[in-house]
Formats: sequence, structure tokens, C-alpha cells
Amino acid sequence: MELIELSPAVLAVTWAAVVLIAFVKGAFGGGLAMVGIPVMSLAMDPLVAGAVLAPLFLVMDACALLVWRPSTWSRREVVPILPAMLAGTVAGTFLLAVLDHRAISVLLGIVSIAFFLLWLRGSGRARHDHSTPGAMAAGFGSGVTSMVAHAGGPPLAIYLLGLGLPKGVYAGTTSIVFTIGNIAKVAPWLWLKPPTAPMLWLMAAAAPVIPLAIWAGWRLHNRLDQATVYRLCYGLLALAGVKLLWDGIGGYL
Repeated sequence: MELIELSPAVLAVTWAAVVLIAFVKGAFGGGLAMVGIPVMSLAMDPLVAGAVLAPLFLVMDACALLVWRPSTWSRREVVPILPAMLAGTVAGTFLLAVLDHRAISVLLGIVSIAFFLLWLRGSGRARHDHSTPGAMAAGFGSGVTSMVAHAGGPPLAIYLLGLGLPKGVYAGTTSIVFTIGNIAKVAPWLWLKPPTAPMLWLMAAAAPVIPLAIWAGWRLHNRLDQATVYRLCYGLLALAGVKLLWDGIGGYL
């Protein structure tokens, strides 16, 4: 599955993943980019999916920062999180570089299912005060999982949601953190999986839907029930994670 063709199935899963991620990013500031690789892996190799998504995240971030401006950022949290996130990105790059495609599928499946179970338990709801070591640990974990599976949202959410930040501040803080984190991981992803002509065409086909999805999410920010949206997305993540795990283990049998 190294090569992809621009078939209706490939275009459909790519548009579905990109619209969902961009919509949630516009509504809540991000945190569900992790559904991208599992959903797109239904029609292509996971590494290809990750490489296609990496540049598209920059388009999403640029659009999201137009609505989640500096007044919504919690600088107290951003300052310790970012350096740790960049270190985690480096660690995640080395991890992906040494794994074969079957191991990557298994790893992505495990990460997806683990974060679904973590969300199911409601681990992000425990309240706590600001902690620089805690922020750095969340940033490092987010950097690793973001690089490995575009799944940096849950480690960061576990820390930030526990602070009880206002919804707008949470959205703005995650937006700026993931903007910088996504810039840092574009080059490693494209090094791991250099883009082919079909991949570039797929990126070009998906990019135009991003601004509209971001805008729609932002416009519906006050009307959406965040718990319901996340419930649907995490359910999708769990199903796709099982499929990845099945494919990866099957490759060893």
C-alpha cells in the first residue's frame, strides 16, 4: 500500500478526515487531528496518510489563528509546553524511522484505542493547578504522539482541561501550541515519506475545503455540545484503531 491512486474512495476518506479535523479545530481549537491517519488508513498506507496530512495541518492552523487570536492564548501554559513538545517531536521522528509498516500500523492502532479508553474513563476531568513540570510532561507526550500519529491532542487535553480554562482560552491555547508543533513536524514527515505526484494532488484537492470547515466550526462554537462531538469522534477513532491493529497484526501472521 505504499502507492496511492486518486480513486473516489481515497478522495472520500481524505475529504472526510480533513473536514472533520478542520471543523473541530474551528469549533474547539483542535485536539482531534488523531482521527486523520486512522480514517485515511482505510484507503491508504498510514505513513502516506500522515505525510499527506502534515502540510494540510498548516493550512488549518493559518485559518484557525484568524479566529483564535493572541487574546485567547494562555501564555503561562504555552511557554513551558512548546520546548517540551519540540523535544517530543524529535523523539517521535526517531521512533517512526526505525519501525516497519506493520509495526507502525500496530502502534497507531494501540495509540488510537488507548486514547479512546482514556477518554472513556474521563481522565482529563481531574482538576489541578498550574504546574510547570506537568505542562512540560504534557508537551513532551503531545510531541511524541503528534509525530507518531497526529495524536497530540489527548496528552495536552489531560493537562489543560484539568486547569478549568474557559472554553475560548482552551481553544486559543491549543491552536497556537499545535500551530508551532505542526510546523516543526512537516519536514520530518516529508523526510519519512517523500511526497509523490498523487500525494501532492491529494493535498491540493483537500486544501480548498479547509477554510469553510474552520469557519463553520467557529460559527457554531457556542451552539455545539463539545461532549457530543467528541463522543462521535472518539467512537470513530476506536473503530479505525481496531482496523489498524488488525491489519498490523495480520501482517505478521
